[in-house]
Amino acid sequence: MAKVKASFKNSQGESLSGLLETPDSETKAYALFAHCFTCSKDIAAASRITRALANKGIAVLRFDFTGLGNSDGDFANTNFSSNISDLIQAANYLIDNYAAPVMIIGHSLGGAAVLAAAHAIPSLKAVVTIGAPSTGHHVEHLFSHAKEEIVNNDEALVELAGRQFKIKKQFVEDINTYNDTTHIGQLNKALLVLHSPIDETVSIDEAAKIYSAAKHPKSFISLDKADHLLSRREDSEYVASIISSWAARYLEITVVNHEASSGTAPIIESGHVLVTEQNKEFTRKIYTQDHQIIADEPLSANGSNLGPNPYELLLAALGACTSMTMRMYATRKKLSLDNIEVTMKHDHIHAEDCSDCDAKTGLVDKIEKTIKLEGNLTDAERQRILEIADMCPVHKTLHNEIQIKTQLA
Repeated sequence: MAKVKASFKNSQGESLSGLLETPDSETKAYALFAHCFTCSKDIAAASRITRALANKGIAVLRFDFTGLGNSDGDFANTNFSSNISDLIQAANYLIDNYAAPVMIIGHSLGGAAVLAAAHAIPSLKAVVTIGAPSTGHHVEHLFSHAKEEIVNNDEALVELAGRQFKIKKQFVEDINTYNDTTHIGQLNKALLVLHSPIDETVSIDEAAKIYSAAKHPKSFISLDKADHLLSRREDSEYVASIISSWAARYLEITVVNHEASSGTAPIIESGHVLVTEQNKEFTRKIYTQDHQIIADEPLSANGSNLGPNPYELLLAALGACTSMTMRMYATRKKLSLDNIEVTMKHDHIHAEDCSDCDAKTGLVDKIEKTIKLEGNLTDAERQRILEIADMCPVHKTLHNEIQIKTQLA
């Protein structure tokens, strides 16, 4: 994937720093990500989630709110309202330079901010909150011990997440105006609420408030053993997997080409395939001359589940070749074949259970192809197409004697 630096102005004309994670090839949709209170765009959960979504074709812009990370401005002069304004400006940046965002994701207080900002971004079709409070007012508990000092002296230094921040009276007054959930019921967008039942920073009761206030379509996913910051890699990657799968139901995915992804893929000769490491686990990038895909293992096998596993890719190759071969035959013979479905299954069976196998001991690989043909076909035509299915080149390759030569580059 490509990382593109982004810079845009907030409503006060100050420069905000962002990073756009884009897929290697085609972008299906654009999204915005809002980080947690006093965090930055580079927090591990934000980077892992946006990176995983980019692997699934969704480009995500994450940025530092005013006064945080690499963005200009003074945090002490910001408030929940300015966070909402920053999100709207970020959406405008995508509109002006790429395409309008169709999804917005918010983590912790960022989740409360996206719920409040969503109504002002008409292009949005989906809203996602992760460990989020229902309103901006919830954050007050983080500095309740200093509230009297803030009110009396107009400001106070407060320690948040191990760092000191100046909180001004205007901040407290601002969040007090965000203390009901009426706006959530007026979203008119699909909503996904993700929250951990053991979240010690934002109680899961807040997720219940969000869910109760929202109208359908809405969904809730429990993050089980995850902590508030999704500090474990497997938790943040699981969140990304859930978001992308859920979003596909509600987003009208179109292919958007942009210059940011050009030139990022290696040059591959025709007929060659390059496989590179996406991480030090099981995620792999696969390049052909014109295409890129991801291979992985499921979470149950300690993978990240960002793509099909190698055996699934093998079955996909055989299934695709089978379907293409049948279609070519039907077209050439002008048969009334409306649709083809090929279902593939791989298994290991004991040789003694296979009556037509050469091997008599040990395990044998067994691949089953189940073919569904739709159309006005005679029984004889269906039987002939079934025979043609086993004539596809990949099928023949798997049956031929194969030489595999392995060498160091």
